[in-house]
Amino acid sequence: MAKLSKRQQKLGKLNTEVKEKGHLQADEALKMLKAAKASKFDETVEVHFRLGVNPKLNDQQVRSTVNLPGGTGKEVRVAVVCKGDKQKEAQDNGADVVGAEDLVQKIGEGFMEFDKLVATPDCMAMLSKLGKVLGPRGLMPNPKDGTVTPEVGKAIKELKAGKVSFRAEKDGGVVQMGIGKISFDDGRLLKNLAAVVDQVNKVKPATCKGIYIKSVYLSSTMGPGLRLDVNKLQEVNKLAAAATA
Repeated sequence: MAKLSKRQQKLGKLNTEVKEKGHLQADEALKMLKAAKASKFDETVEVHFRLGVNPKLNDQQVRSTVNLPGGTGKEVRVAVVCKGDKQKEAQDNGADVVGAEDLVQKIGEGFMEFDKLVATPDCMAMLSKLGKVLGPRGLMPNPKDGTVTPEVGKAIKELKAGKVSFRAEKDGGVVQMGIGKISFDDGRLLKNLAAVVDQVNKVKPATCKGIYIKSVYLSSTMGPGLRLDVNKLQEVNKLAAAATA
């Protein structure tokens, strides 16, 4: 019989612990993910919600943004499409790439060395022709995400500080996003998770009946998905405070 790798051994032990405990508190899940880590790189910790909504209906779409107080642990490259004085504002606030027609043309030719794209309202007509390029990558600026705005400086600062967008997928009502790196201390990750839970609850559609948050899982890039106790999600703020006390 082949010898199990270090990672397989850790995952086996973790599976046993999960079966014994059942649904977990967020702090328990984080400790298990960290204990099971066997990769050499700094994995991303992700949260996955399954919501009781039908995103195919206009009045049950879930889409919003959240500011992660602990940051994402990732350097966010921001490109800005704007004109005139707004270009200097973008540059002064840390934009990585700034341009107007020239940048739009460059993107159309395959330039994708950015993580977020911000545009002023007067430049959206130029970008509309790139919908098939930017849309599937989740890069098309949108007013609901705060990426179509005349306040480009503010948008850049928020994105670089840890503002992330989320939306429920049309198949299954799943919302998923990274909440930091596994190297973060527990308090930092729990604060980020608490902010996400609060925002997901705030944007519950008025027409959603029955159970809204059906299940929540925490996972890491190479780790398993650990199911959290939905009935204790509102305790994440207390857990975060205790971890940073």
